[in-house]
Amino acid sequence: MPLSDTIDLGTRAEAHGATIPCRDYDAELWFAERPEDVEHAKTLCGLCPARAQCLAGALERQEPWGVWGGQLIVQGAIVARKRPRGRPRKHPVAA
Repeated sequence: MPLSDTIDLGTRAEAHGATIPCRDYDAELWFAERPEDVEHAKTLCGLCPARAQCLAGALERQEPWGVWGGQLIVQGAIVARKRPRGRPRKHPVAA
């Protein structure tokens, strides 16, 4: 699905009173560096009426990164969580 079709779908949804989160919030949130911001963007996508089409279009276009359709895409693949910056710990933190 071309990006223009996804935008048209969002426009039609808004005409019926549905909200499209990526149009209401700063677009940088969907391409954030901080894992907590990425999780917030994914949560906002949860109620979007264009979520399934957005994700399908992103995968079809092979988007390299960002939150699309409530999923995080890194290097063209869906990943569960964004790693924080820096090296991973050698030893787990005691709880």
